[in-house]
Amino acid sequence: MNPSSVSRAISSLEQELGFDLFIRTTRKLSLSEAGGFYLSRIEGLAEDIEQSADLASQLTQGAHGQLRVLAPVSFALLNVVPLLPSFLNKHPGIRLDLRLSDALLDLVEHRIDFAIRIGPLEDSSYIARRLAPMHAHICASPEYLKNAGRPKPPDDLEHHNCLLLDMPGFSNEWLFNVGGKQGSVRVNGSMLTSNAVALKDCALAGLGIICQSDWVVGRELVNGTLVDLFPNYEFTASNFTNAAWMIRPQRPYTPTKVRVFQEYMINEFEPGPQWACHT
Repeated sequence: MNPSSVSRAISSLEQELGFDLFIRTTRKLSLSEAGGFYLSRIEGLAEDIEQSADLASQLTQGAHGQLRVLAPVSFALLNVVPLLPSFLNKHPGIRLDLRLSDALLDLVEHRIDFAIRIGPLEDSSYIARRLAPMHAHICASPEYLKNAGRPKPPDDLEHHNCLLLDMPGFSNEWLFNVGGKQGSVRVNGSMLTSNAVALKDCALAGLGIICQSDWVVGRELVNGTLVDLFPNYEFTASNFTNAAWMIRPQRPYTPTKVRVFQEYMINEFEPGPQWACHT
């Protein structure tokens, strides 16, 4: 809603109620004592009204309304977008607004109904569920290995051109785990990017070594255009809790459009990660 419409609606409600909902100054707008009490009494009623309307509409329309989904760019293009035609065909009453961004946006502020996040999940007030695990691989093209040699122990990576992912939670200290023993190696290279697919394409062109998830490089590892340098190691550029997560704001009632989308995603991924680039 535009601000002028909101202002008119508030003014009309205040006239009907006979008291001010807000204390207004030139610099600040805050709830009045009466406004705060009124909000506390009607907040649950507003949810009840929304829930009743949603449940009643299912009798004739099924799941419907605008569904605003936020997802990381590369992950969405490879693994979410291919699933959307089937979902929308099953639920023609839903209008999907897909936002692609690698930024950790506030879901409430941006009015996001449902989001997918990649990597370690920070503590938050959101409701979260793991969609699929992720496993990272240290890999490079045969061309790069021919020219620069193959690293043997992980410490050798310090002397190679390692291409880095510039995203929240990711660093140039790659952690590894083998036989229950953990270690780390600090790497550097000639490229830093926030896009996982761009990083993979540079590795395919022979530029350097990357630490990337199976959903990015799985197909290339199978067809041999990329080589897994440490197949018996577990690696990560962030931490070992990496996964694809489904998150949504907490609210007393989950709208049908959100519930059916979440169930659809779970059904698609639960048999095993259905990566577009799977091993």
